[in-house]
Amino acid sequence: MNPIFIVVIVALWLYMLRAFRRAELHAWHFLGGSMGLFIFLMVVIQPMLAQLLAQCVSAMAGLVGSLTNTFTAYFKYGIIYVPSFASSITLRVDIECSGIIEIMAFISLLAFFNVYSTSEKLIVGILGFCYIMVCNAMRITIICLSVHFLGTGVYYIVHTFIGRIFFYVFSVLLYFYVFTKPQIIKMKVGSFAYEHPQADS
Repeated sequence: MNPIFIVVIVALWLYMLRAFRRAELHAWHFLGGSMGLFIFLMVVIQPMLAQLLAQCVSAMAGLVGSLTNTFTAYFKYGIIYVPSFASSITLRVDIECSGIIEIMAFISLLAFFNVYSTSEKLIVGILGFCYIMVCNAMRITIICLSVHFLGTGVYYIVHTFIGRIFFYVFSVLLYFYVFTKPQIIKMKVGSFAYEHPQADS
């Protein structure tokens, strides 16, 4: 993509965010900021990190495979070889399976979530990044172990349904503890607040 075009789009996006902030349109500032940052990360950053993340996920899943002697990861290529009792299968960890889309979405939302301070966002962002990577590696591990013990015929079901449900359940937990719960705790309605009362000394 033309760098000049990217610069112009980013400049317009920053101007829009400034206008929302000055008008105190906080919801629009959050939505516009998160969506714009996500698009920027996917267009500019994703091509540079997708393969690296795929290699990391392959290596993390491959560690379990090595310890259990059930499958082998060639993390340099983002490939996992899974033997089974009847046949074998080779899995390639591509962009979708690398978790980069989920990571970019999480970072984009967190960047414009005003409940946290800048330092808190940095810490939560790093922890969230690691959490998503581990959960995704666990998802890949479940797929590989299922294929190894149950045969290649279960690949579609485990990959399409069981693996995704597992990953999305843990993603919902992450979003609850990072976004929903802190917002509820800091919410105040009249004299009522979702906060623990302090005991009188």
